[in-house]
Amino acid sequence: MKHLLTILFLICTLSLFSQQNNLTQEGDGGRIEALKIAYITKKLNLSPDEAQRFWPIYNNYANEMRQVRREQRRDNASELDTEEKYLRIRKKYNTEFSRALNPDKVNTFFRSEKDFGNIVQKELSERRQLRQGLINKERQKR
Repeated sequence: MKHLLTILFLICTLSLFSQQNNLTQEGDGGRIEALKIAYITKKLNLSPDEAQRFWPIYNNYANEMRQVRREQRRDNASELDTEEKYLRIRKKYNTEFSRALNPDKVNTFFRSEKDFGNIVQKELSERRQLRQGLINKERQKR
């Protein structure tokens, strides 16, 4: 058990270290990515062998997805074209992930990734509403 925790810690640390460069480029994106990695790690409950195979593939996957997001912002690409690119990447990596994980864990990964995105969106929405409420209260005081 101690060996398993050590390996998971090292893998997470390496993943976080590889994301550190993105922190300076994308603001809070690095912190969100670290939270996403922790969330996925918890949901997948990977064995040390699975983790060793999965995380390098995930890092390549995340880099390709990030590149599409950057291109969309830079080129103001259409939403439909961007979604098609995302789908192509997901299909490509479905095969790659299947080499490292069983089909149930691959599905859990994609579902967890979507769930995490929904959690982040909900949190951002709640924070915006709270902030707007504070701004409105401040205006009423004046």
